[in-house]
Amino acid sequence: MKFRPCIDLHDGVVKQIVGSSLSDNPDNKPETNFVSKKPPEWYANLYKSDNLRGGHIIQLGKGNEDAAKKALNAWPKGMQIGGGINSDNAFFWLDNGAEALIVTSYVFHDGVIDEKRLEKLSNMVGKNRLVLDLSCRKKDGDYYVVTNRWQNFTNEKVTNRLLDHLSKYCFEYLVHAVDVEGKCSGIETELVNILAKSSEIPVTYAGGISSKEHIDQIEVMGKGLIDFTVGSALDIFGGTKLKYQELAEKYR
Repeated sequence: MKFRPCIDLHDGVVKQIVGSSLSDNPDNKPETNFVSKKPPEWYANLYKSDNLRGGHIIQLGKGNEDAAKKALNAWPKGMQIGGGINSDNAFFWLDNGAEALIVTSYVFHDGVIDEKRLEKLSNMVGKNRLVLDLSCRKKDGDYYVVTNRWQNFTNEKVTNRLLDHLSKYCFEYLVHAVDVEGKCSGIETELVNILAKSSEIPVTYAGGISSKEHIDQIEVMGKGLIDFTVGSALDIFGGTKLKYQELAEKYR
């Protein structure tokens, strides 16, 4: 079990946002827990100094390209990049220092998996450089993959069958529990259970973590195989519940 750090970018700035509040409407400002005065490369250098490989840089909308490049350039091949990734810009991001590409909307097209797009991208960059983001929200008792900054429900349920099927295209999954993302309200245990039953490839869980007890829950339920990301609860993002250095030292 490892701690996977993050750099969430919105309007070119490192922020912590309540995931379910994101919108394409410019008049609807997302609910924001934290706006950093430090540049994204400061965080990348911090993670580099602690050798926390495989962290996530997520571009939440447009206007984040320059900030993302600065973070990647601070630690070439040390972090993954997500947000608007497709077959046209894949090599641009790899050439700018991304260790791997995180993809959702491009392959979950028109509400379903576009197998041709997924196969094309996987063959282009190699399975070992592709992470599928299966971030999801609950509807009618099931978790459905959501796209476009977590606003649009697809028809694809997060199930062990789906996880097993997609594992032939990628080397890792990133899964945000969007309904609790940024709320520090506790983890989605039902979702963690689903992830724990499918261990074909590594998976990182994010959403609702705000205490050591939540991390212990993930470790026990996932039998140490599920990695985790912490955002708003972390002291480097203005939080008071968890200390970055403690997590970096214990879960490196």
